[in-house]
Amino acid sequence: MKPLDIIAELHALSARIETLTEHCQRLSSENQSLRNQQEQLVNERAQLLTKNEQARMRVEAMISRLKSLEQNT
Repeated sequence: MKPLDIIAELHALSARIETLTEHCQRLSSENQSLRNQQEQLVNERAQLLTKNEQARMRVEAMISRLKSLEQNT
């Protein structure tokens, strides 16, 4: 193999490595973004479950009061 051929192959390999490195960095960044988004969604879900439970308890309390009023009349 000629030295110029080897140099050309090394340049091509270097370019390919650079492309793969950039791709890996993009994927890593996207992965971190998705993890952050997932964490936010998990927190939001927890808040919604808490609000739902509070609303359920208020409705049950209202129903109990209405039944109590109904029995007193």
